[in-house]
Amino acid sequence: MKEIRLHGRGGQGIVKSAEVIVYAAVQEGKFVACFPYFGFEKKGGPVSAFVRIDNKKIREKNQVYFPHCIIVLDPTIMGATDVFQGAREDCVLVINARSVDSLDIPDQITTITYIDATALSEELLGRKVPNTVMLGAYAKATGWTDVEKLAGRAGEIWGEKNRDAVLRGYSDVTVIRRGEV
Repeated sequence: MKEIRLHGRGGQGIVKSAEVIVYAAVQEGKFVACFPYFGFEKKGGPVSAFVRIDNKKIREKNQVYFPHCIIVLDPTIMGATDVFQGAREDCVLVINARSVDSLDIPDQITTITYIDATALSEELLGRKVPNTVMLGAYAKATGWTDVEKLAGRAGEIWGEKNRDAVLRGYSDVTVIRRGEV
C-alpha cells in the first residue's frame, strides 16, 4: 500500500487534488481511500488530505501518519506544520518551490521533486492555483498514478486548461534522486 499526505492551505484545492488521485487510481483498477483534514480555519488555514492506494481492499480509515509521499502545495505551510513528520524511508517529496536549496530536507526523503507550480499555474490558468500542476509533478515523481488519467479527470472537473496544467507539471518538474550517480 502507498500512503500519500498532501499539505496546503484552504482554497488551494488540496481536497480536490486528493480526489483526482483517487479517481485516477480507481480507473486503473486499484483500491483507494481518501480523507481530508481541516483545522479550525477554512480558507487560508492549514489543510491536509490523506490518500491510500493499493491492489487490495484498504481497511484503514485514519490519517496517514507514515507517508510514502508528501505533497506540499504551499511551502509557507512548513512554518506552521512539520510536513516531514513520520516520513518513511525512501519517501518522495513533491513540493511547490522554485528551488529546494534552502530547505532542510531529512535523509529519509530520497526523491525530491520540485516545480514552481504557482508561477506555472498563473501562466497557464491566469491565477495562482497550483494543484493541477502539482498533480503532474506527483505522477512524474512516483509513477503510482497514470498522468493521462490525472489530466483527464482534471480536465473534466476544471476545464481543458487544467488538463494541460497537469501535463506541464509532469514535463517541467525537476526530480532529484538522492544517492544516484
